[in-house]
Amino acid sequence: MIPAKTERSDDLYRDLDLWPMSDVVTTIIAAQQGALQAAKAAAPAFSAAIEALAEKLRAGGRMAYAGAGSSGVIAQLDALELPGTFGIDPHRVPVILAGGPEALLTLPSEAEDDAAAGEQAVDELGLGSPDAIVAVAASGTTPFTLGALRRARARGALTVGIACVAEAPLLTESDHAILIETPPEVVAGSTRMAAGTAQKCALNVLSTGIAVRLGHVYAGLMVNMIPDNLKLKRRAVGIVALAAGVDAATAERALGEADGSLKTAVMLCLARIDADEARVRLASSAGDIRAALARGPMV
Repeated sequence: MIPAKTERSDDLYRDLDLWPMSDVVTTIIAAQQGALQAAKAAAPAFSAAIEALAEKLRAGGRMAYAGAGSSGVIAQLDALELPGTFGIDPHRVPVILAGGPEALLTLPSEAEDDAAAGEQAVDELGLGSPDAIVAVAASGTTPFTLGALRRARARGALTVGIACVAEAPLLTESDHAILIETPPEVVAGSTRMAAGTAQKCALNVLSTGIAVRLGHVYAGLMVNMIPDNLKLKRRAVGIVALAAGVDAATAERALGEADGSLKTAVMLCLARIDADEARVRLASSAGDIRAALARGPMV
């Protein structure tokens, strides 16, 4: 059997252990850059998947992630950052991780072979037609991840597959297939490296694009951020000041009136309205500041 490209060795690296360390380092870095170029080639597939995923979330559905090993950890990281960065309810971005939450500490390799566990996790979450799943695997053949994707699709969920091997089942069986065709790894089969970089890039693109489409980004700023520590409270003042074109003191007062909501504070400053009307306008515009501003006074 011919191994998948992600598992192949490249003669170019056969004497890697004999090279000067400076050459090892520059070669590894070059491979990461190659992975990002491969991700760039998938831009049309990213765009289509983002629109479909954003629509599910906008309508009240969930976007689950599924993965095993390094892919699962990367997916977990992306999901963990969404509540604080974009104010997305963590219950709406669950993670189906091979081996369960404790796998984050031990990465049990045998867990990735359990397709039935992936299916069961989808059933326990109750994923269905209102929801979506983003399944990630470098090879696109990981049994656990495939099991989760197939079960979610059978239950009517929207499916997005991300893999680094063309024609992999994870891609051919997804509604939206994102192929990031990375070359063989510098250390053969170590897909935590270039393939891992590609997967991290892919999930950054997806989740940030979704946040943009959902109105959680305004003027290039994180206007749905949760300012729950001193650093982020200071950052919130700066964001409101930049977004609304006001000084820091005005931004801080607006945040106080808005009970810490950046979107509401921006509306207060830009539309010169009170917090109650700002909240009403935002609610009637699905939380999109531009749409809320365009609505004008409520009657």
